[in-house]
Amino acid sequence: MANNLDESAAQVAAAVQSGQLSQAAADNLRTWLIQPQYAAYLPRLSQLIAGGEWSVLQDSFWERIPFGTAGRRGPMAELGTATMNERTIAESAHGVAVHVKQSLPMEWHRAVIGHDTRNRSQEFARITASVFAAHGIKTFLFPSHRSTPELSFAVRQLKCGTGVMITASHNPPADNGFKVYARTGGQVLDDEAATIIAAVESAVNIPMVDFLTALGDGRIELVGEEIDSPFIRAVIGNSLSDKRDVIALFSPCHGVGETSVYRAVLEAGFTQVRIHPSQRLPDGNFPFAPDRFPNPERKVVLEALVPAAKAISADLILASDPDADRVGLSARAADGSYTIINGNRTGMLLADYILRKRRAAGSLSPHHFVATTLVSSPMIEPIARSHGVRCIRDLLTGFKYIAEVMDREGPERFVFGFEESIGFLAGTHVRDKDATIASLHLLELAAELKESGKTMLDRLDELFVEHGYFCDGQLSKTCTGESGRQQIQKISATLRSSPPTTVGPARLTRVEDYKQHEVRSLPDNRVVGRIDQPVGDVLIFDGEVDLPGATTGVRISARPSGTEPKIKFYLFAHPAEGSRDQLPLTELKKAREEVLMSVQNALSKWIDATVA
Repeated sequence: MANNLDESAAQVAAAVQSGQLSQAAADNLRTWLIQPQYAAYLPRLSQLIAGGEWSVLQDSFWERIPFGTAGRRGPMAELGTATMNERTIAESAHGVAVHVKQSLPMEWHRAVIGHDTRNRSQEFARITASVFAAHGIKTFLFPSHRSTPELSFAVRQLKCGTGVMITASHNPPADNGFKVYARTGGQVLDDEAATIIAAVESAVNIPMVDFLTALGDGRIELVGEEIDSPFIRAVIGNSLSDKRDVIALFSPCHGVGETSVYRAVLEAGFTQVRIHPSQRLPDGNFPFAPDRFPNPERKVVLEALVPAAKAISADLILASDPDADRVGLSARAADGSYTIINGNRTGMLLADYILRKRRAAGSLSPHHFVATTLVSSPMIEPIARSHGVRCIRDLLTGFKYIAEVMDREGPERFVFGFEESIGFLAGTHVRDKDATIASLHLLELAAELKESGKTMLDRLDELFVEHGYFCDGQLSKTCTGESGRQQIQKISATLRSSPPTTVGPARLTRVEDYKQHEVRSLPDNRVVGRIDQPVGDVLIFDGEVDLPGATTGVRISARPSGTEPKIKFYLFAHPAEGSRDQLPLTELKKAREEVLMSVQNALSKWIDATVA
C-alpha cells in the first residue's frame, strides 16, 4: 500500500509540474490520499491518478467547497473537496451538529431536514439525518420533497435548533447544495457559519448511524402533513383580498412547487389556476425546462410557457424555481401578448399592493417597514414613503439579512421584503423568501385589477407616473474553476484601485466600498467618508446623465456571487436625486432605457478589457 501511495504522490507531483493539476488541487488531493478518514475513497483515487484523469481530479479538488450566502452549493460528484458528495455532505452535517451542541442548550438539540427534487437530494438528506442522529440530535425528516420556505416554517413549528435543506435552488441538474437554517427559521448568519466551517474543516472521523435503525428507534422521525397543513394555512391567513376571478398558468419547473404554491392557491379559492403539464413531473434532470436550466429569472423559461398560457387565455404566468422559494412573473397585455415582469418590478407591484391594502385596513404605522438589499431597485423608497412606512435597503445580498432585520426590528412591524432575484416575503410565517405567499398576493392583485379592467402592466405604468420611471438591468461575467476565481478577483481589485470614471454616457462621481468601509469620490478615487455597516464584498458606483426633461441618475452595483462562479453587476437608471421626470411616460421610457443599454454595453467592454 505504501508503494502505491508513493507512486500516486509522485504522479500528482508530476501533474503539478506539467500544469495538469494546480497546487491547490494537489494539496487537497494529497490529504485524501494520506488521511485515514478518506480510506474508503483510496481505490477510486488511485484509479483516477493511474489513468491520468487530471481534468476530473482538478475539478474535484481545486478548492474546498465554501459556505456562501446560503450554505454550500456546487457540482455533484463521487468524491473530492470541491464537489457535493457523500463526504462533503457528511462533513457539513457534522459541522452543523457540533455548532448546535456547543452553542445551544439541550432543549434546542433538535433538527429538521427537507430536500427538493434534485438527483441525490433524498440520499443527501438521509446522510444528514444519520449524522445528526449519531450526534444525539433529535431529527425530523420530510420523507419526500418539500419547498424551502416550508423547511423554514418547520424549524419554527417544531422548535428546532437548526434546519437543513438539500437543494441547489435554480442551478443546473449537475449541482446540489446544503442550506443551513438557524433556530429563528432564517439561514445561518455569518458568525454562525464561521463556527460551522471551523467544525467542518477539523472533521476527521464523522459519527453516523444506520438510517433505518435510527428511524426504527425514533432518533429520526418522519414528518409530513402535520407540517404541510399548518404551513398552507399560515400562507392563506395572510390573504388581503377576496377577489379570485383570474386565470393563471403555473409551472413548478419540475420542482416542489405543486406541494406549496399550487396547493395553497387552490385552497385559497383560485380555481382557474392551471399547472403546466410537461413541467409538473418532479424530476432532477429538468427534462422540459429550457436548456434543462430551471431558473425563472431567465426570460426563456417564462417565454416557453406562453403557448400553454395563450391556450387558456391566462392573465398571468407564474413559475417557481425547483425549491419554490422564488417565483417569476409574466403578465398578459391588452393585445394578448405576454410581458415578463422582472424581480424588481414584481417587488414594486407587491410592495404597493400590500402597503395599499394594509393602509386601507388601518394596520400600518410609521414604525412599520419594508426591507430590501443594496442591489435591488431604489424605487422601493418612494413607494414606501408614499405609504408612510420606513424603508430599510442597506442590506447585503442574501435573504438571511432581511430575516435578520425582520427579527431585530420586530416581526410585528415587518410588512414586506424582497430581493431583485425574484425572492419575496410577506407575513411572519417563515424567515425566508417564499414563492407561495408571493404567488397568492400576485393572483389577488391581478384579480382586483381585472375587475377594474386593468392589467399588471397598467398598474406598473401608474406607479411610474406617480414615482418616476425606474429601469434596471444585469450583467454577469461567469468565470469557472481556479483560473475563473482569479479573473473575478482581478475585476474586483481593478474596480477598487482603478475604477472607471465614465461608463457610456454616465459620469461616475462616487463609489461606496462595503469591503474596505470607504466612500470615495470620483474621478480621483479619494476617500471622503466611512461605511461601518454592512460589511461585504460589494461596490456601488453612482453617477448621472443629463437628459432634457429627464435628468437621470445611474447606479452600478458589483459583487461576486456567493453561490455561483460569477461576478454580477446590477444596473439602474432612475430620476436623479432632487429632480422630477417631465417627459411623457412613453418618451421617458425610451430615453432612460437607451441610457441603461449604453451603460451596459460600455461596462461589458470594460470587463472584457480588464480580464484580457
